[in-house]
Amino acid sequence: MADYQLFINGEYVDAQSGETFTTHDPATGEAIGEIAKAGREDSVRAIEAARKAFDEGPWPKMSGAERGAKINEIADAIEAKAEKFSEMEARDGGGTIKKAMFADVPGAVGAFRWFAKLAIEEADEVEVPGTPFPPSQNWVRYEPHGVTTGIIPWNFPFIMAAWKLGPALAAGNCAVLKPASFTSITALMLGEVFQEVDLPPGVANVVAGPGGTCGEELAVNPLVDKTAFTGSTEVGRRIMQLASGTVKPVTLELGGKSANIVLDDADLDLAAACVLWGTFFHNGQVCESGTRALVHKSIYDEFLSLLVDRAGKIVIGNQMDFNTDLGPLVSRSQVETVERYVALGRDEVGEPICGGHRPEGLADGLDAAAFYTPTIFAGVPNSAKIAQEEIFGPVLSVIPYETEDEAIAIANDSIYGLAGGVQSSNLERARSVANRMRTGTVWINDYHLISPERPFGGYKQSGIGRELGLNGLRAYQQVK
Repeated sequence: MADYQLFINGEYVDAQSGETFTTHDPATGEAIGEIAKAGREDSVRAIEAARKAFDEGPWPKMSGAERGAKINEIADAIEAKAEKFSEMEARDGGGTIKKAMFADVPGAVGAFRWFAKLAIEEADEVEVPGTPFPPSQNWVRYEPHGVTTGIIPWNFPFIMAAWKLGPALAAGNCAVLKPASFTSITALMLGEVFQEVDLPPGVANVVAGPGGTCGEELAVNPLVDKTAFTGSTEVGRRIMQLASGTVKPVTLELGGKSANIVLDDADLDLAAACVLWGTFFHNGQVCESGTRALVHKSIYDEFLSLLVDRAGKIVIGNQMDFNTDLGPLVSRSQVETVERYVALGRDEVGEPICGGHRPEGLADGLDAAAFYTPTIFAGVPNSAKIAQEEIFGPVLSVIPYETEDEAIAIANDSIYGLAGGVQSSNLERARSVANRMRTGTVWINDYHLISPERPFGGYKQSGIGRELGLNGLRAYQQVK
């Protein structure tokens, strides 16, 4: 078991209280790290380091090309340590080693490289047409906010770290990042990378600790100029309240209950793959998961049979085994949350057509209390709690519909609007349906593909603002 300290002002340091907390491999319960437990005073220390680095240090004064080159060095250093980052990402959070190797670490590298490219190529000052009378010249400048903070969730800690730090640093800000307590290791490991590439002290700081103290300080502190949060809608509302005291801008990427619409002309084999992937990837612990499948009545029975058959072939096991499709959920408490929702589903709808229990026959050393089988409820009314509330687990609600208008009305009947899907053999028809969905991202004949070059974020109570793309950089800039 390793020890992990906070990373503040270019150095690894203990929490001022001296307290630590233990993080575990959720599959086995094995302790894998002892982590310095940051409190409010540690967040203040990190914010003050970032404030000094911005006000007095070289980072905001560097050209975009210089910052971009340094961010590319960060990406290079991560790639050189990819095996180590992948192993700890999988062990700490329970996601499969396949996901860590082929999605998490490459996704973080890709995000850093994209924002490095923008730092190099996007001008920070543009002359725009003036007016003949009165005669004038006009310029628009894009300048950093100053000190930015990022609070990230436990489901994709390494990618989320890059999504917050990449644009902040590219724009010339100095930053403080707080990972979730369940999954702090890989974010803290980034300090090694920052030291290796000689990132100026205070430009990027990482503190791990409780959201109610360490995290809230990052939103309320008057020395912070902008804050960004990814997580639940409930906590997002709290972040907005805290930030409002100093009227600092916020970027919020929050919950979802996304609808995946299967039209009557869909290729059923492909559509079934997309629906299962859309729901059960990473055990459904994904904010944009397509956990409501809306299926046309003419294909409903055949499609249900496909879903049940394929869901039964999903391999559950140790996340470090390359043959595993689904590892453990992030914690036993998350499994208990899933079980409560499945019980609600039984009360509201009836027995699930597959799953609905902890798995049996797991390999020795694995704790069944950390795992849950892929679960599908059929004939779900959209008013049911399992169709309206975010479960963050491997639970799919299948909802029948008769017309496109009905499908779109059902899809939009949610407080959320983060993502969605349309499955159809007719691209023009699929795009027409997608255009009517009140949601920030829609996939056609696929799901979960996210490019750092394209904006991501939600409508309604799924958030404010966009991450990634050029929009993601602009969120970390003031316009003068």
